[in-house]
Amino acid sequence: MDLECSRDGLMYEQYRMDSGNTRDMTLIHGYFGSTQGLSDELAKQLWMVLQRSLVTVRRDPTLLVSVVRIIEREEKIDRRILDRKKQTGFVPPGRPKNWKEKMFTILERTVTTRIEGTQADTRESDKMWLVRHLEIIRKYVLDDLIVAKNLMVQCFPPHYEIFKNLLNMYHQALSTRMQELASEDLEANEIVSLLTWVLNTYTSTEMMRNMELAPEVDVGTLEPLLSAHVVSELLDTYMSTLTSNIIAWLRKALETDKKDWLKETEPEADQDGYYQTTLPAIVFQMFEQNLQVAAQISEDLKTKVLVLCLQQMNSFLSRYKDEAQLYKEEHLRNRQHPHCYVQYMIAIINNCQTFKESIVSLKRKYLKNEVEEGVSLSQPSMDGILDAIAKEGCSGLLEEVFLDLEQHLNELMTKKWLLGSNAVDIICVTVEDYFNDFAKIKKPYKKVRRWDLPQSLPSEARESRLLSLATCAAFSCTACA
Repeated sequence: MDLECSRDGLMYEQYRMDSGNTRDMTLIHGYFGSTQGLSDELAKQLWMVLQRSLVTVRRDPTLLVSVVRIIEREEKIDRRILDRKKQTGFVPPGRPKNWKEKMFTILERTVTTRIEGTQADTRESDKMWLVRHLEIIRKYVLDDLIVAKNLMVQCFPPHYEIFKNLLNMYHQALSTRMQELASEDLEANEIVSLLTWVLNTYTSTEMMRNMELAPEVDVGTLEPLLSAHVVSELLDTYMSTLTSNIIAWLRKALETDKKDWLKETEPEADQDGYYQTTLPAIVFQMFEQNLQVAAQISEDLKTKVLVLCLQQMNSFLSRYKDEAQLYKEEHLRNRQHPHCYVQYMIAIINNCQTFKESIVSLKRKYLKNEVEEGVSLSQPSMDGILDAIAKEGCSGLLEEVFLDLEQHLNELMTKKWLLGSNAVDIICVTVEDYFNDFAKIKKPYKKVRRWDLPQSLPSEARESRLLSLATCAAFSCTACA
């Protein structure tokens, strides 16, 4: 500073005496030529300290204070020289230094580098790369701002507003980084991670609303990290991907369930002994997972995902109905196959009631009262499809009974029967056997259906079978009665 003052003083006097004498001015400037080099070297040292200021302030805050004092001293000299320039027009070389402005530029660049340097993995090396990246950012930013609030503000003059400026730098650097991430070809789960962090984590007590940052950080004054347009585009991409995924998941779940229908072993039973398959549990577990994920982002997205699930459920049930009908038709072509047709048809019927209950439960859990009316419009359609599946299944089961009894019912009231026949015993045993299976049908599909013959039978056949059953009952066949 002494060298600069001597140089600037001589050059000022020369300027006053003969401002046009460039030779003498050049001579003075050359004589003090190494002074600018010293200034530049000092600046480099200052910027190095500032780049590590968050570490320096913990270990040696006096070093950071010295840096700030040097910068403040140079700022005062700049102001004095600029004031003199207004009167004389003279400005010494290298002035104004604007070291305060450069200081903030260095801090801003340091913050940006700090944010960008937190990505340790890629999608190829780690499926959870984005989650890890965002968590490291959260931790670093929170720790840095706490240090800035508690320690750095003591090293800077109040008019520097160092914490406010650092907060703005971090916010801007985060916004830039989030926009870069949003522009990448993110997968559905990565979009969820990004939006959850941007919309919720950033403004939560885990970060900007942390008590250690209060009251200096007012979350309400922070601009969104991502614009509404970018958020909307991400949500559209997510919903499109989710729709495709749900369709694929439902198709796969149904194909897996259809394979179970062909097994040689009976289906599992619930705690009450009712036959069932895993299909409803698989479907609604998948719905639950996606709704829980959507709820992390926003209530609006959660409602949209619920509507999507119900819409896809509607289409899925139509396919389920078609597959159940094909299952019945395939069985009628060869009644020996599959071996557990009756039990799995009962499980299909029971699944209908489970689907009904699960749909109601899902809506009750994830739907707000004010929007329930609009979403519930899809419920009657699904109920109708489920009832149709169950009704068709029940009719198929009754038809199965009469196909087994056909031969023995035809023997009743015949000469063969009068001469001696075990037809009644066979009918009783068969009906009792079916009754034991039908007892595993859930309400409301399990009803007392005496003489409820399949409507597909011709009227003559229905009358004949009713007469046969009535005769069977007259001979004390308790199972039929």
